[in-house]
Amino acid sequence: MIHVAIVEDEKCYADQLRQFVIRYGEQSGQEFIITAFRDGDDILRCYKSQFDIILLDIKMTFIDGLTTAEEIRRMDPEVVIMFITNLEQYAIRGYAVDALDYVLKPVSYFAFAQRLERAIARMKRREKQYMAIKIRGETQKLDIDEIWWVESQDHWLIFHTVRGKYKTKCTLRDVEEKLRMYNFIRCNKGYLANLKYVDSIENGCAMIQGEPLLISRPRKKEFMEALTNYIGSVVK
Repeated sequence: MIHVAIVEDEKCYADQLRQFVIRYGEQSGQEFIITAFRDGDDILRCYKSQFDIILLDIKMTFIDGLTTAEEIRRMDPEVVIMFITNLEQYAIRGYAVDALDYVLKPVSYFAFAQRLERAIARMKRREKQYMAIKIRGETQKLDIDEIWWVESQDHWLIFHTVRGKYKTKCTLRDVEEKLRMYNFIRCNKGYLANLKYVDSIENGCAMIQGEPLLISRPRKKEFMEALTNYIGSVVK
């Protein structure tokens, strides 16, 4: 059973999205429980991480979709957020809250079904993955999804994470291949960045949690291509 929230203040679009989800369920054999909200304020009042996927309009009367998504992300890092909007220019802010996709109004069923399938795939992949590192002779288990970036200093690695810093005797090459499948990529010889947490590119640096990680010239093309692919394309 997949729990879907539709947050849309225009009834015609809310009804259309509901019908699209029902239609997709009939075609795919997936079972959905659908809950509709008229505004960001409505879903935030009752939010308890109970949804798997949120279909979220951006332009709403009381609390807009981007502000709603930011609040939801603080409570729930796992839920899959997909924006339904006619405001294409907000793509980079949506990336900051780890939005999976944008579907632009007017919505076609074909585009919607493709994106819903992708959302379900991400939802099923989002089981926690860990890596073990040695710290002072003891094994420390790190949640890979909580690693912001990895920094190399001589023969030491510093893992900058949601929960703090962890230092271990290792080389960047030792962990680079392990983390590549989780959207980590080098921005220079000393840093391995988690693309999920790149807030922006400023003055040749990837900004993560307010820290600038220099993107070296030899790695710039590969890094930007990986970042672009991670963000995904806007559905028209």
